[in-house]
Formats: sequence, C-alpha cells, structure tokens
Amino acid sequence: MEHRWPESHAEQTDVLTPITRTPGDEPTVRIPAEPVGDESTAKDKSKRLRRIGLVAAGVIGVLAVIYGVDVFLSSGEVPRGVTVAGVEVGGESHGDAERILRDELEPRLGQPVKLVAGDVDVEVRPADAGLAIDWAATVAQAGDQPLNPITRLTSLFSSREVGVVSTKDDKKLDTAIEGLRAKTDREPAEGGIRFEGVNPVAVDPKPGQKLDVPGAEKAVVDGWASGQRIKLPVAVTKVRTTADGVRKAVDDIAKPAVAGPVVIHGEGKDATLEPEAIAGALVFQPADGGGLSATLDQNKLVGALGPQLSSTEVEGKDAQIVFSGGAPKVEPSVDGKGVDWAKTLTPLMDTLRKPEGREVKAEYAPKPAKVTTDAANKLGIKEVIGEFSTGGFAQDSGVNIKTVAAKVNGAIVAPGETFSLNGYTGPRTRAQGYVEAGAIKDGAPGREVGGGISQFATTLYNAAYFSAMKDAGHKEHSYYISRYPAAREATVFQNPDGSSVIDLKFTNDSDTGVAIQTIWTSSSITVKLWGTKHFEVESVPGGRTNQTEPQTKQGPAENCHAGNGAPGFTTSDTRIIREVGSGREVSRKTRTVKYNPQPKIVCGTPPPGG
Repeated sequence: MEHRWPESHAEQTDVLTPITRTPGDEPTVRIPAEPVGDESTAKDKSKRLRRIGLVAAGVIGVLAVIYGVDVFLSSGEVPRGVTVAGVEVGGESHGDAERILRDELEPRLGQPVKLVAGDVDVEVRPADAGLAIDWAATVAQAGDQPLNPITRLTSLFSSREVGVVSTKDDKKLDTAIEGLRAKTDREPAEGGIRFEGVNPVAVDPKPGQKLDVPGAEKAVVDGWASGQRIKLPVAVTKVRTTADGVRKAVDDIAKPAVAGPVVIHGEGKDATLEPEAIAGALVFQPADGGGLSATLDQNKLVGALGPQLSSTEVEGKDAQIVFSGGAPKVEPSVDGKGVDWAKTLTPLMDTLRKPEGREVKAEYAPKPAKVTTDAANKLGIKEVIGEFSTGGFAQDSGVNIKTVAAKVNGAIVAPGETFSLNGYTGPRTRAQGYVEAGAIKDGAPGREVGGGISQFATTLYNAAYFSAMKDAGHKEHSYYISRYPAAREATVFQNPDGSSVIDLKFTNDSDTGVAIQTIWTSSSITVKLWGTKHFEVESVPGGRTNQTEPQTKQGPAENCHAGNGAPGFTTSDTRIIREVGSGREVSRKTRTVKYNPQPKIVCGTPPPGG
C-alpha cells in the first residue's frame, strides 16, 4: 500500500490524515478536523516559543546554580585578575595573598630603587627614604570577589593592578629626595670647544635640569615597590647650542685657526704667534642656529706677543716731583711709543681662517705719560702741608727704612686719589733689598725680612695726619711702643709672597695734588707732604685707662732678649682740623685704641714648676 501527502499540506504533518488507496479504487480524502489557516500557524509559533523558553530557563537555572556555587566557594577571596606590584594574587584568600606578597616583595625592599631624572640615573634605598609596605592595608585595598556576575565573568579574561599601600616617614623621604639633587641638578652648559694641545675637541651642550622634589617624592611613593625603574620629574633649562653646531664650529673655525703660526711684522723685528698661543686665546660663544662664534682674548695675545715686540717700543716716563735744594721741582714727562694692540689684532680673526698668507702688520701709536709735565705743574705742589720725624731704630731696621723711603720719595697723590703703602712698594723681600730685622710677630717680638717698616709707616701716617689727609685705613701695633705717639701710630704687614695683610692708606680729598718727600739719616726718618696748605691740624691726646699688667713669657732658646715688658692700657687721640686763615673748625674726630700689655721676656732655663 502506498501513502502520499497532499502537496498543499506537506508541512502540516501534525494535522493531516494520510490518503489510503487500493488498486482500482479512487482516492479517499479525509478533511482535517480543524482549519489550517492563520490560527494554526500562531499555535505552532507559540509552541516553539514555549520550547525555547524552557531551554533558556534551564540554562539560566544552571548558570544560577554555577554562580551560586562560585559565590559560595570564592567568598573572602581577592578578586580574580588582581595583581599587586606585578604579583598575581587574584583568587587567593586574603591570608594567602598577604603571604604570597611578602614572599615576592620583601626581597625587593632591601634593594635600591632605580630612578632616572632626565638623563641621570640615581637610586635610593627604601629604608633611607622611610618607606615600607602596610601588608594588611594592601590586601584590603584589593577587595573581595564582586557579586556582579558580569564583573566576575570579565575578571576571567582580564587583569587589574592595584599597587601597594605604603607607609612613609616624611622627614626621611624629604632628606633622601633632596639628597639626590647633588647628582640630578645642574646648570645649563652650552656647547664649546676645548683644546688638547692644538687639537680642538667638541664639548657637547647639556641642558640644565632641576629635580621637582614634591613630584619626585610622589613618584617614588607610588612606584617604589614595583620593581621597575621610576622616572622622576625635572624642570629643564634649554641651551642655545647643538651638538651638530659645535662640530661645525670645530671644522670651520677651530681647526683652520690653529693650522699654523701667524707672523706679526713689527718695526725692525717680527713676532710669531704659535698655534698653542692661538688655541689658548680663542674664546667661543653661542651663536644663532645652534653654532658657535669665536673671538680672541687680547690680553692673552699681548702676553704672547708683547715680550717679542718690546724692543720695538719706546718707554715713556711720567713727570715726577724731585726735591732739589729742599724745594719740589717738576721733572718733565717723556712720551713713548708702543704697539696699538687693539688696531693690530683687529684683522687677526680673518687671518686665522686663511691656509696661507698668515701675516699681520703691527700698528704703533704714541703712549702719553700718565702724569704729564703740564699736569704736574698744575698740581699746586708748592709748600709743606704736613711733616713728621721718628728715630731710634736699629741698624738692620734702618736698612729697611732707607730702602722703603727711597721707593716712596717723590710719589704723587693726585686729587681724589688714595695712596696705599703696600700697593706702592709692592713686595718687600730680599729681592728688593730688604733684610731681616726686628718685628712684632703674632703679638710678640720677632724677626722678619722687612722688619722695621712699621716705623716708616708710623712716620708717614703722622705726616698725612698733620696734612689733613683722610684716613683710608690703618692699624696700630698690638702693644704700645714708647717712641711713637699713643693712638697715633701704624703698622704694616705682608705675606711672604708680597700680598697685603695690614696696610696704611690715606686719601687726598683736596683739590690740589700732594707729593711725598722722605729724608733718611742713620738715626732718623722724616716724611714731608708737599701741596697747597688749606688746613691747620691739632692733636689732642687722651688719658690712659684700664691698665693691665704684663705676663711673664719664656723667651726662645736661641737669640733671646730679656725684657721687663710694659703694661697695657686704653687711650685716645682727637684730631681737630681748622681752616687756614679763618681758624674755622671743620672736623673733630676721636680715635680710641686699646694696647695689650707687652710680655716680660725671661731667658734661660725656667725654674722648676714654671
């Protein structure tokens, strides 16, 4: 028997009755019991939706069960995917997480933290910076497993860094970070060129930088336990030059400049400027475009060339005041001629760029005397305005006094000018004719080359005092010397190299010049100041107070000179200045001086116990 489905209802298998047919019979059709239109279709869809809903409900139920189990099993755990300072602790209990973190991170805590500030690598030890980890707070910061199912799901496929919770000692942290500045901070350094012999070497520029301390502290606290190198913030100061610009200057300026010597043609003699001298005189400065410009240090060039051309110059001579027949007389000045270095060296920079023809002609100019004859005649030096004499010096001291007196004799102090005894004489050593003589050394009698000069200083000081010169600096002896007027005397001292320690200075604050005359004899020294007399000067000595008795002091083993010493005291001197003619008082000044007691010197073996 064969069964067929009507073609028009092929898809409605659940509502059709099959056709039964026997051979020879006509087919019999059974009419469905219910209609098969829109109503049937809607019922089919409803059944399918119910089926899907059941499946979905089943799935959700299963997921709910899984979620519930997961929530139950992971309760109290760190969320999945969490890392602390790069260490994975997600899914671990808080206790296990802390243990893992301690195992992984504690070894780091004793190691220096690597830091970089600009282009400088530095480091700091956590303990020195007062840094530590709060383990409990760090794990607590990571939190617990979230209840949100979506967050739980995504945590299976992602990670989240939470970092550590640090404790810090602010004072230690400040000290540690501030201490880094010695290495991190620097002033900007422009590029330049240095010479190794005559070989120019490029010096690359370096921008300046200064550590941002507050920002650096935050960066260190935030990242010190990460195990990574931490970048610290710095403020950068830019420079004008570039490395390429410096190298171009080496090739275009420095190398040609020292490629060979330069000949300076003087009048009757030539000088040679060697490459070494050129290298030493080149001065480089930043230029536009990142490069360098070059100039020449004239003083260094003159230092190299001057001695070679000195014989081509004519030395001038200042007008001088000489004392002939007891009166001042002007000795005329003589103008000289010398190399005009500014004019001579102007074309030198261009000459240094040439590979050949490296020659320059020396230019000469007159060298007028600093003090001309006319100027000396107009100084008004015509009469003695103040003088003073002292005596009683030893023979060796007399040699030194004679030497310094000869040096100072005829010195001119122009209006407004300050005279310095140490400055005028220069070093007072054996090379200048000075000998060893008595001196006060460290407050006690001693011997020095140039000893005795203080007697000349006292004599000059008093001559200036009575000439109404302005005191520009002087110092009294540490103890009183009876041959000098109390509170109206001066000492001077130089280092062995000639540098000044204690000086005598006075200023000519009048409108006329002053000339110094010195008159030496074997027993006395006199100093006279010549000029135009404007003032009369009176000295009023003060009384002695606060007297202190001398102490006994053991003398040296050799060349000992016993002495009874002298008491110390305090005294004063008042200088009164009045106008010549009118007698009007224009100044009254008092100077108070405290003298130490002069020790009593004992020679020979000291007594027992003393």
